[in-house]
Amino acid sequence: MAFAVRILVLIVVLVSVSAVVKFTLQKKDNHEFVSGILERAKAGRSLSLSAGSDGNIVINDYENSQYYGQISLGTPGQKFNVIFDTGSADLWVASSNCDSSCGTHAEYDATKSSTYVANGQAFNITYGSGPVGGYESQDTLTLGGLGVKSQIFAEVTNAAGLGAAYKLGKFDGILGLAFPVLSVNKVATVFQNVWDQKVVPNNEFAFYLGNSARDFGELTLGGYDSTRFTGDLTWVPLKAATYWEITLGSLNVLGTQYGAGNNAIVDSGTSLLTGPSDVVKSIAKAIGAKQFIAGEYLVDCTASLPNFDFVINGATYTLTSADYLIPDGDICLLGMMGLDVPRPTGPLWILGDIFMRKYYTVFDVANTRVGFALANHSS
Repeated sequence: MAFAVRILVLIVVLVSVSAVVKFTLQKKDNHEFVSGILERAKAGRSLSLSAGSDGNIVINDYENSQYYGQISLGTPGQKFNVIFDTGSADLWVASSNCDSSCGTHAEYDATKSSTYVANGQAFNITYGSGPVGGYESQDTLTLGGLGVKSQIFAEVTNAAGLGAAYKLGKFDGILGLAFPVLSVNKVATVFQNVWDQKVVPNNEFAFYLGNSARDFGELTLGGYDSTRFTGDLTWVPLKAATYWEITLGSLNVLGTQYGAGNNAIVDSGTSLLTGPSDVVKSIAKAIGAKQFIAGEYLVDCTASLPNFDFVINGATYTLTSADYLIPDGDICLLGMMGLDVPRPTGPLWILGDIFMRKYYTVFDVANTRVGFALANHSS
């Protein structure tokens, strides 16, 4: 699930086998991503997320996708930039058999790999903008200098459903970090194989998101970095081991409670906070934000604005206006947009980068829980 506003450049740091793996993340400046939204608004293009008939969240725009970093597939390794996304479960890249819809992206060529194993299972996924299709293959995966054997992934042969956002984008594919049940063909995910093959010491991974161009973020596989947060981690059990889904106690704004008991997803593939469109509209009205495109709002950067207090499993996580506003000169984008997802998945909230930048997040697969702690941006 990757509605995205920021592009983060990921630089791989090589480490030894069975060690914690760290990836460095860099943030694109505010002007670039806010300007991108405004330009698309002028062109009449909706950025709203939507939902399929089965209640699964789908995406109608990948432009300005946020996390991407280098992996390689095959022997010798063929390099690809992929989005690291906790809201999906499959690994896919462009195929050498892809039509013109893949543009100039790096393409996997099975004939050039000595470790390729044919699979051929059809791979089809539908995003809000349209379908993406191809077939599955198997090969050696390398990420962070560590080898993963026999990884099943999809070779995309038709990416037309993603439109120009993919054709002209900077990422070649997606590496999903959600649970295997969300995999299109129920194959073992990358992180499942990383753990099963004992590539890392612990069955968990963590995100630290920097808050400036000089404050690099970090994705850690196989553990977490205690120097990246202050205080102790507070653990929250998952409501379902599908997406990283928890229960939202409530969101409190100006003395009003919203979303009590709703589902919430902690998603590295979503830049903003999202919530039901009618609720977000009410919050925007309460704080004086003005809608400029369906589901999205602008607000005066100099306005005195309230805190957003998220209550999760009895603990309160506070976002100040400095946390939830995205400035671009005199314009501030409200870092919350409307998203309507039908039952049984919805009503649904997404805690994306806006939340994860403030709170270091550990994704504990072994114990089906997530951990939050105040990120240490001074380190």
